Amino acid sequence: MSPHADPLHHKRVWWKEATFYQIYPASFKDSNGDGWGDIPGILQKIDYIASIGVDVVWLSPMFDSPQIDMGYDVSDYEAVYAPYGCVEDVEKLIEACHKNHMKLILDLVINHTSDQHAWFKESRGSKDNPKRDWYFWRPARYDKQGNRMPPTNYRSYFAGGTWTWDEHTQEYYLHLYDTTQPDLNWENEDCRQAIYNSAMRFWLDKGIDGFRIDTVNKYSKVLPLIDAPVTDPTNDIQPAAQMWCNGPRIHEFIKEINRDVLSKYRTYDGQPVVTVGELSLCSDAESVIPYVSALEKELDMVFQFDITHLGQGPPGCNDKYDFAEWKLPEMKRIVEKWQCFIEGTDAWTTVFNENHDNGRSISRYANDAPEWREKSAKMLAIWLIGQTGSLFLYQGQEIGMINIPKEWGMEEYKDVESQNYWAEAVRLAEDGTDPTRKERIGYGLQLMARDHSRLPFQWDGSINGGFSTGKPWMRAHDNYKSINAASQEKDADSVLSFYKRMLRLRKEHKDIFVYGTFELLDPDNLNTFVFRKRYQEKTALVVLNFTTTPQLMSGTEEMKLLVSSQSKKIPGTLQPFEGRIYINYEV
Repeated sequence: MSPHADPLHHKRVWWKEATFYQIYPASFKDSNGDGWGDIPGILQKIDYIASIGVDVVWLSPMFDSPQIDMGYDVSDYEAVYAPYGCVEDVEKLIEACHKNHMKLILDLVINHTSDQHAWFKESRGSKDNPKRDWYFWRPARYDKQGNRMPPTNYRSYFAGGTWTWDEHTQEYYLHLYDTTQPDLNWENEDCRQAIYNSAMRFWLDKGIDGFRIDTVNKYSKVLPLIDAPVTDPTNDIQPAAQMWCNGPRIHEFIKEINRDVLSKYRTYDGQPVVTVGELSLCSDAESVIPYVSALEKELDMVFQFDITHLGQGPPGCNDKYDFAEWKLPEMKRIVEKWQCFIEGTDAWTTVFNENHDNGRSISRYANDAPEWREKSAKMLAIWLIGQTGSLFLYQGQEIGMINIPKEWGMEEYKDVESQNYWAEAVRLAEDGTDPTRKERIGYGLQLMARDHSRLPFQWDGSINGGFSTGKPWMRAHDNYKSINAASQEKDADSVLSFYKRMLRLRKEHKDIFVYGTFELLDPDNLNTFVFRKRYQEKTALVVLNFTTTPQLMSGTEEMKLLVSSQSKKIPGTLQPFEGRIYINYEV
């Protein structure tokens, strides 16, 4: 589709124009001093959330869980983890969001459960238990010396293998993630129906407005389960995502979810409920469109993670946190790819650069030094609001929170993935297999670990940033006195005030920012990121300086400046980490 074409083929639906705000409950607000954020704490801050200008709250897993993987190991879909509150608290949150004209979506974690879930306890009870086939159980293999071996050679996402031996029934069970997260067998129809009733209808009946769907393209495994090709000769376990991503029945399963469950429900104001899927390892548009084409009736949109994986090795590989330096043209190509793939289609896209699984965007893509942090935050806000698609923000992004200080030791990193990768790095360095691995993986974790986004929200300058009066489950950032919501709410020039302004601008000019076509300009420039947006006769130009030095710019002479991220503006020159948007029509 030409950049000049009319993009009205994208049907207007509420969730396309919405801004979503992700809340990580453990780290948002603790109401009772036990060190854990909770749902009553979210309720205390509902006015703050609404004041940002967001339309939808996405609540990360709050279900009952042993918390090995921070709630992505669900032990009961119909109960709430006690430190977070109870089901009634979630009902109150649904009501509070709706009263404030916001919708609420939950995280749907249905590729796996906790090993403490009643279903798995039954499944491991005996080989002839009716729920045995709800998970993947396989007998051992044996080498020539008679040593017991796992059924396949797959490497898990959290380092280590994907099979754990069960002494009671003398078989292995499959888990793509932690050993305590056994994978559900979607081939079993009874299992699927139980998922739909317990994980989905239970909450939809209470009035939630949709789901963010975890690991959405991993439900269909390639059967029979056989060894993956050896791509790492130094290791007994091999990256094997091709054995479970985008499997042969995946589209059938997702269509069933939509047809049998989601299509039967509406939001509180009568709109279709929304779904956004976590879609990993789909590197080309052709593989993504079947999931999000409106005609296919599967998902409304998905997260495609090229942007947050910039500098990482592939997920599930042993070099995920072995950081690779990148240049700005790489980022531009990623943005261009996922902005343009929907053109001429009935598919839709998402816009984001932070979530609970990645480092903070200022630290990742710009500069978190004190003299540049605020400028970087505002420039990145312009980068986001100028892009087409549904916009997702992560808690703390709107006040410019940054990564864990580099002076902190690895003991402050609590995430199971970080711990596993670090332990592996220590072992391989100390046994001489990879002598520099500790240094390299340590650096990668300092930049990209999931822990960074999970530090407590910085509400004010009081102890623990106002997150908790008790000892927080994760240490509060050292900079909470200088970076917090309370001080920024009073400051018209703060990052928070700027985000509020940008979200209003995005709504005022939704034709061009939400629905406009994207054109990348000057793709090989190492310092500036420039793109043009078009909608019918309207044109906008977004210019961004990703460096600490001034950069010349041109092509804006006949256009009107809509917004700059800095108060001091020099004609023809972008200040360090300055972003601007120009338009060519009357506001």
